[in-house]
Amino acid sequence: MAWLLLTGAGLLEIVFALCMKASAGFTRWVPAVATVLTGVSSVVLLSISLRTLPVGTGYAVWTGIGAAGTAILGILLMGDSAAPARIVCIALILAGVIGLKLVSGP
Repeated sequence: MAWLLLTGAGLLEIVFALCMKASAGFTRWVPAVATVLTGVSSVVLLSISLRTLPVGTGYAVWTGIGAAGTAILGILLMGDSAAPARIVCIALILAGVIGLKLVSGP
């Protein structure tokens, strides 16, 4: 269950980052509120998952999901650079997240 909550927290972290961009520096009301709600929700789910997961593993996976997911959606939706070096770096982040899950057990 902790891994499911951590995955949800990571996905909310992606939405948080995209909403923050859409808020234009908190000058647009709806995306600004969505930024706060998704950010708080993400941290709450992370906190609950850390009841059973090691803090280093949980935090690394949470930030990895958020960073890689945001970078991928930035490329797909917002025209961010898809330079080969960026793709390799994103793949390394994802490899780290998967590796941490594999060595951490249930």
